[in-house]
Amino acid sequence: MKTEIFVPDTSVIIEGILSSMIEKGQVSGTIIIHNAVLAELEHQANSNREIGLIGINEIKKIISLKKIKIEYDGQRPTIQAIKYSNKGEIDSLIRDLAKTRGAILLTADKVQYEIALASQIDAKLIEIKKIADAINIEKFFDETTMSVHLREESTPKAKKGKPGEWKFVELNSKKLTSKEVEGYAEDIIIKTNIDSKSFVEIERHGSIIVQFRNYRIVITKPPLSDGWEITAVRPVKILSLNDYNLNEKLYLRLKDRAEGILVAGAPGNGKSTFCQALAVFYLEQKKIVKTVEAPRDLILPDEITQYSKNRASNAEIHDILLLSRPDYTIFDEIRNVEDFELFKDMRLSGVGMIGVVHATNPIDAIQRFIGKVELGMVPSILDTVLYIEKGNVGKCLEVSMTVRVPTGMTEEDLARPIVEVKDFLTGELVYEMYTFGEQTVVIPIKAIAVKSGSVARTLAADVLKEKIRKELPYGASIDLKMTGDNRVEIFVPKSKVGELIGKRGANIKNLEEKIGVKIDVRESNGSEETGNEKESSKKSIAYEIEISKKGVQIFVGEPHAGDDLDVEIDGEYLLTATASKKGVIKISSNSDAGKKLLFAKKGSQEIRVLK
Repeated sequence: MKTEIFVPDTSVIIEGILSSMIEKGQVSGTIIIHNAVLAELEHQANSNREIGLIGINEIKKIISLKKIKIEYDGQRPTIQAIKYSNKGEIDSLIRDLAKTRGAILLTADKVQYEIALASQIDAKLIEIKKIADAINIEKFFDETTMSVHLREESTPKAKKGKPGEWKFVELNSKKLTSKEVEGYAEDIIIKTNIDSKSFVEIERHGSIIVQFRNYRIVITKPPLSDGWEITAVRPVKILSLNDYNLNEKLYLRLKDRAEGILVAGAPGNGKSTFCQALAVFYLEQKKIVKTVEAPRDLILPDEITQYSKNRASNAEIHDILLLSRPDYTIFDEIRNVEDFELFKDMRLSGVGMIGVVHATNPIDAIQRFIGKVELGMVPSILDTVLYIEKGNVGKCLEVSMTVRVPTGMTEEDLARPIVEVKDFLTGELVYEMYTFGEQTVVIPIKAIAVKSGSVARTLAADVLKEKIRKELPYGASIDLKMTGDNRVEIFVPKSKVGELIGKRGANIKNLEEKIGVKIDVRESNGSEETGNEKESSKKSIAYEIEISKKGVQIFVGEPHAGDDLDVEIDGEYLLTATASKKGVIKISSNSDAGKKLLFAKKGSQEIRVLK
């Protein structure tokens, strides 16, 4: 190009192209930088977008070359124009300047170029190379490197080895400066924007997550972190399902039956690597496979579409998957309630789902669904759990539903829906999940055998005691004793025995159904103990009482959290209750104890709390 006047737009500046063209002699003469370009870069930099700082550094580099005359012209744009820069407001100002000054517009934006030609403005489209050079931090990697960790004022380090069997090593003894780490970060971002196979996944205040080809890179900087830091992760080896040497029974299950798969394991043990192999396996089975990732970092064939949860809402991804009807969807990773809901909805819609979760053992992975979905729905959502240890499939569990008496219980009237978790390869029952009163419990079958079949003992007597106390109509203090596999004895004052049992045993029968064990009622020793006798062993503590539509709340303070406290009215014992973690005793206004407290409060009777 001959010596001319040029007006570059923002796209040329932020791609770092202009300085390179000047160095090569492709641009000479005068460059006019519109003040709108400076304003846009300033706005991006102040918004902690790395691309703004890159553009500013590019202008500084052009000035330092001293090979071309630089001018600044044009009105600084309004805040509104900067706000709508992505709608073309800034580009319009730059085109107007090029036309007014009779300059050549330099742009890397094809739309800007076409509009300039349509407006009879001399323009030059700078073609950006679609395949970038290797990023500078690749020099820290070798064939055994899993990840590289760079931090200012620290030596470069790396994890070397394979999933589950790696060591953390120092790459050299020279500490990196802040400027060096920032330089690596700038190189990554520039080349990511150039490379068609790479993208910036997330850009937030103080952090950037980049996928540069098969490198997942996390960049943090102040004020989020106390210094510049780069973590780059790369898969050491791409495996196929055959590399895992799976048991034939498990291989056939994955091929023909498994549609609700959970891949679990501790971080760094190879969950994502296994999912990559599973995705390719299903693709080779002529299945339509898609992924949902945050961020996208699985290395997969082009035939598999990878969706980013960071770029769309769960509702949008839900609609896309339902309309595109994949045979299998890999969800990497399931973290929050919304993720569990999306996984559940897609699975119940008939889509084969493969979820990835962090867990220290297989049962923990299943338990993460409890509370987020109804227990009875778990077998409809999950059928196979694969636990990955040190890069291999360690355990495989299958999940199913049945109705029977739980293991360790004997009475047929205690039959209930049970979620069975079995070792897939041996068929051995290893866990049972069912509701026990209002509580969902997970029972290890081996633990029941060790404790002579006592489910109630496994659940712990103090848990039963608290649940029974809450159900008692008068809130009396009770003692409890485990007498068998599924039987308990409770001891209450003689005057309360009839009230507890109820007419024709109706009350105790209802209580047994709620709790899930047989209850024998016994008179407690010293059942007619008076308030004065109690006072001799317990002392009054300070409290505040509050009465609302929801009931009576007695505030005793956090120092008494978890304490069993007696409440009495005018020296007569009323109830014993356990203070919550915040030091509060809550009593329903519909209970006998609640009604008595309301009456006592209104009648100015003395209410005392004893410990």
